[in-house]
Amino acid sequence: MSQTAYRTHHATEVTEQLVGQKVTLAGWVDRRRDHGGVAFIDLRDNTGLVQVVIYDEEMARPLRSEFVIQVVGEVRLRPDGNENEHLVTGKIEVVAESIEVLAKSDALPFQVSTALENESENKLPGEDVRLKYRYLDLRRPSMQRNLKLRAQMSKAARHALEEMGFEEIETPTMIKSTPEGARDFVVPARLVPGSWYALPQSPQLLKQLLMVSGVERYYQLARCYRDEDFRADRQPEFTQLDMEMAFVDQEDVMAMAEKVIAAIWKSAGYDIKLPIQRITWQDAMDKYGSDKPDLRFGNPLIELTDYFKNTPFRVFQAPYVGAVLFKGGAATPRRQFDAWQDWAKQRGAKGLAYVVFAENGELKGPVAKNLSEEERNGLKEAVGAEDGDAVFFAAGRRTSSQELLGAVRVELARRAGLLKPDDFAFTWVVDFPLFKPTDDPDDDDVAVGHSKWTSMHHPFTMPSKDWIDKFDKDPEHAMSDSYDIVCNGNEMGGGSVRIHRDDIQDRVLDVLGITPEEAADKFGFLLEAFKYGAPPHAGIALGWDRTAAILAGADSIRDVIAFPKAGGGRDPLTGAPAPISAEQRAETGVDYDPDEDED
Repeated sequence: MSQTAYRTHHATEVTEQLVGQKVTLAGWVDRRRDHGGVAFIDLRDNTGLVQVVIYDEEMARPLRSEFVIQVVGEVRLRPDGNENEHLVTGKIEVVAESIEVLAKSDALPFQVSTALENESENKLPGEDVRLKYRYLDLRRPSMQRNLKLRAQMSKAARHALEEMGFEEIETPTMIKSTPEGARDFVVPARLVPGSWYALPQSPQLLKQLLMVSGVERYYQLARCYRDEDFRADRQPEFTQLDMEMAFVDQEDVMAMAEKVIAAIWKSAGYDIKLPIQRITWQDAMDKYGSDKPDLRFGNPLIELTDYFKNTPFRVFQAPYVGAVLFKGGAATPRRQFDAWQDWAKQRGAKGLAYVVFAENGELKGPVAKNLSEEERNGLKEAVGAEDGDAVFFAAGRRTSSQELLGAVRVELARRAGLLKPDDFAFTWVVDFPLFKPTDDPDDDDVAVGHSKWTSMHHPFTMPSKDWIDKFDKDPEHAMSDSYDIVCNGNEMGGGSVRIHRDDIQDRVLDVLGITPEEAADKFGFLLEAFKYGAPPHAGIALGWDRTAAILAGADSIRDVIAFPKAGGGRDPLTGAPAPISAEQRAETGVDYDPDEDED
């Protein structure tokens, strides 16, 4: 519906078919150009641009960038040679008969003009400035495209899910605090002094209750909240497409999710080949050093633990030794290899060992002289190198060493220009461990429970069929029925088969060190529900911000969120978080002391 009180057409609807007709347009002055008594403005609305020609100097004089105007004029073809093939409206222009200024604009803190999108002067300010003036930043065409893309994604996902019989159901955003692997945001309950609501880290328990309620197929674009230490590309509040099904297994959920993902990508003009490939969690770590491997390129990690089992080199006398090939890396100057050391140290490593295979076949580099003759002679074949290549090594704990090499692998691909944002490499990562140790120095998740083990995903994940009878006897090796969907090195989402039997749930909680009393206090409402006939159920959630960023080719999820937070959860636009008045504080009851109440 284009016609309103202020316009007859949107900008990009003014085409050759309207030549000779009068139109009324409304939008912002994107750019103004003056040419000897004739002024040209580009009028911008949320569909794009149309050129307006102004022959009346008095009419043109007051117009400035970002003024909001209404234009009445006649559509005509542009003179020969003046067409703009980059615009949808590039063959026509509107000759202004009247222009009304609807709102003026002060000088902008930074330029948002469409004309700057492909010009060298398009240099945006720092992110804090962009977020402070987010309403201006969102006027930029790339940001408008991202918002529209996200809306199209939601429409496509809803349509696909509704075709499969899903019901959209909202769940509360003020609930009881339950253990889910991160810190809760809490809200004081004014009417119950000393008590608090928690904002949900996910609707996990609530969607399981819906399954117990007989809702067999649920979905929701759910708002979630996690009070985490600041990490790049994370938000304290985020959205996920939450989906849950009853009377299904892992295969059913994965097949459903593939249809949803294919529909989302189709909405942006891409076709995905189904079914999506799979890799086990162990293979992902061993081959790519990541449980979210980027498969747009090859170059897997090479394990050399056995190769160096008798090495004289003390650094390689470690539980794990691995390598990654740097194709053509022998030509890299020494100063760049030194820069790689700094890069590795910024990631928490001590450094990054390497050797080069010179064009004459000679083995060089700081590590080479420490190896035995036998190790030097067989190394090229062991790593699949050729003369002119280099190899990076990592040695130490298996997980941290693999993660370092995995990061090197991706960084090498990035520098080689192999990470094309419009290439989409999907994979399912399956066969995850059920538990992980709580003393892992590389893991900053909040442990669930009080034992040496915490949940790899969450405490309500079903052990795999092979481990149902023994997972609590050997937690270190127990496996789960869980799965992550990965695209281009990003975890788009994840899910699991849920525990629906109270005997299995009790045993899992026992491994985690959660007592029956604590379980009853934290999530007794769920355990109580399971006593009344819980169906087998499973589900998955897609990180909606991450999915949108991948599809949009955005460098950050903040570029696909209308009003995101900056580092540390700050909001430069509104100034949140901010102090509250003494009166507000007293009213909330945050300082409630039950002992004083007794007095």
